Amino acid sequence: MIRLHGFAISNYYNKVKLALLEKGIPFEEVYNRATKDPATLALSPLGKIPFIETEHGPLSESQVIIEYLEDLKPEPALLPADPWERAKIREIVAYLETHVELTARRLYGKAFFGGTATDELIAQTRTDLAKVIDAFGKLARFGPYLAGDRFSYADCAGLVHLPLVSLASKTIYGEDLMSAFPVRDYLKLLGERDSVQRVNADRKAALAPKA
Repeated sequence: MIRLHGFAISNYYNKVKLALLEKGIPFEEVYNRATKDPATLALSPLGKIPFIETEHGPLSESQVIIEYLEDLKPEPALLPADPWERAKIREIVAYLETHVELTARRLYGKAFFGGTATDELIAQTRTDLAKVIDAFGKLARFGPYLAGDRFSYADCAGLVHLPLVSLASKTIYGEDLMSAFPVRDYLKLLGERDSVQRVNADRKAALAPKA
């Protein structure tokens, strides 16, 4: 059985978890907060989560894991058969993660964890976010799913990243920089899926104050 290492408030962990649930692949969750202990580094060379343990050995980096899961269990398919359509889904995910989420991540410390950020960083991030969100919007379809009329791996990424980008920008700037897109309706649609309900419930439980 696959062992998924990470924790339920990590967006990249939840991206992989959602894919596992959608694919119907049995897995065990292993709590790991990206520690740099020797045992973790032996499985994930940078100590990053998520990573998985398989019968063949460990595998790290969420998108690599996603691709492995599709190869491991092609049905139900979360990538279309057509090479071009598969590439366009990968393109959407790359723009969302490499450009939009990574840029918004500069704000997370201040927005979510009581950290600080300079005025210069906040102003530059707003400029950068406006640029990359506009570029992402030229690829995302919301039709009604992120890449068209079928749930795909793009939606595993969309579910976990888009709410964070919206909330971080609203918290820091008083404005949701994703407001040009139907993110709320999109997330409501995803919320009808059993897999999404499981991921969201586990995340909320992990965020709840401990007695």
